[in-house]
Amino acid sequence: MSDTPYAQVSAGTAADVDRAVQAAHRAFTEGAWAGAAPRERAKVLTRLADLIEESADQLARFETFDTGLPVTQARGQAARAAENFRYFASLVVGMHEDAFRTGDSQLGYVVRRPVGVAGLITPWNTPFMLESWKLAPALASGCSVVLKPAEWTPLSASLLPALTERAGLPGGVFNIVHGIGEVAGAALVAHPDVPRISFTGETTTGKIIMRTAADHLKGLSMELGGKSPVVVFADADLDAALDSALFGVFSLNGERCTAGSRILVEQPVYERFVERLAERAARVQVGDPALDTTEIGALVHPEHLARVREYVDIGVAEGARLVAGGDRPAGLESGNFLAATVFADVTPRMRIFQEEIFGPVVCVTPFADEAEAVRLANDTRYGLAAYVWTSDLRRGHRVAGAVEAGMVWLNSHNIRDLRTPFGGTKASGVGREGGAHSIDFYTESKIVHVALDGVRVPRFGAAQAHGGN
Repeated sequence: MSDTPYAQVSAGTAADVDRAVQAAHRAFTEGAWAGAAPRERAKVLTRLADLIEESADQLARFETFDTGLPVTQARGQAARAAENFRYFASLVVGMHEDAFRTGDSQLGYVVRRPVGVAGLITPWNTPFMLESWKLAPALASGCSVVLKPAEWTPLSASLLPALTERAGLPGGVFNIVHGIGEVAGAALVAHPDVPRISFTGETTTGKIIMRTAADHLKGLSMELGGKSPVVVFADADLDAALDSALFGVFSLNGERCTAGSRILVEQPVYERFVERLAERAARVQVGDPALDTTEIGALVHPEHLARVREYVDIGVAEGARLVAGGDRPAGLESGNFLAATVFADVTPRMRIFQEEIFGPVVCVTPFADEAEAVRLANDTRYGLAAYVWTSDLRRGHRVAGAVEAGMVWLNSHNIRDLRTPFGGTKASGVGREGGAHSIDFYTESKIVHVALDGVRVPRFGAAQAHGGN
């Protein structure tokens, strides 16, 4: 928050990554974790969830200090991390394999095995929760893992080795290498003994990972950038839509992939909605993230603050109407602070409409009818999330089906069921995580076919030979 160094973390090299992968590989091939019964793995993950809950206050303080997230929201992230481990512990115990009977002649059954070493690369916006989001299904599946946390937010991840050891995870199953993405992250992606890479981060990095992973035909799960629309029709519950729009873009300091950063409002209620949005944004409490009253804390890093402020300048230069924020709040002369910022009259060709800002900045655009709403919603290269507000549920379902997004919330804000698929379309990602989708990613399935009746195979080459004179 004060832009002063507070910790030093060793920057892992390719050699460090190689040692971690070797340890994980030995644990996978020689240890007991991969072959343990699901119930035994679940016991360890449940103990880990208990330990996370016991450490929730410390985790929240670390997250707040490290990321600048308001402490009230950091507490929620710690609770969600524990639930991730608890959920996947339950899931693997209850999962069953498919079987297929082909009449009376054949039976086929599926065998699922962990894939090996999983490389997990996590972002800085909600670090511990997103680490748990990847760790829980990977470990539940029986994989060994190498985690490369984001270099800007190393604190909470550094608690994981002690927590996993206390929970009873065997040595070598969990490994962590801090370091710069272009060095440690790149080495993990390129390592031939890491068949799976799960990455959450920005789209440009995702493209680099795809190119590198192609050499080894690695399995990839990548949740990338977003520029998610909030579509508000005139017949919507405008109070609920307003509350959701504000929370959706300004919670987590606006540093969230599913942020509703483009609000599309039907023309009859557009001006009034903009006015109310600006009024509320001007009252959003920006300040010390350690205070319970703070709603927006400090952005994660001076470089990121500079990037977000550059987009504010771009919006003004492009002719968008700045109706709230846009500058450092009064009384906060130092630190990475930016007031909740609202641009109105944003057109699709403006960069602030098209590009992910990843900060407390929102664009508002009017639309005339349903067709234009869908066209505007789809008019970016991203397709992660979308939010639709209308009292006409038939229209709501139509729009939900027409919007190009991996996830849509209809008359609801960003509430996620852990069983559901999470991921995006277009430049927002590859693959899906969540529930059984995550287990599918960290395991290989094979089908075993068994004959139940006599085998009747065409007998090539069995015809009687014809002798010659």
